[in-house]
Amino acid sequence: MKSYTDLEVWVEARKLVNKVYLLSKHFPKDEIYGITNQIRRSAVSIPSNIAEGCGRSSSKETAYFLHIAKGSLYELETQMYLSFDQNYITKAELESILEQVLSCKKLVNGFINYYKKL
Repeated sequence: MKSYTDLEVWVEARKLVNKVYLLSKHFPKDEIYGITNQIRRSAVSIPSNIAEGCGRSSSKETAYFLHIAKGSLYELETQMYLSFDQNYITKAELESILEQVLSCKKLVNGFINYYKKL
């Protein structure tokens, strides 16, 4: 099997993390321990759980961590809506990040389905 670092799902999740960090750099300084921290933690959790799942010894364990990554995608999606509601990001920035989130959701779902068949 390929290394997790070669998997499209992990590569795209890393791109999402980078996008989140770039966007959140412009959040108000008083949010550094609030939504900025929470958004970044959610984003980092996605590729981290994909990697951890790939390091597990059974398909069931791998799928478990992929589900955690999927949950983090939904959490991040909600936090981006909240950031938009607070005028921390523009509509265009929201749409761009949601597009990347959707792409990652599809990839994670495909990976989950692959492991369910094993």
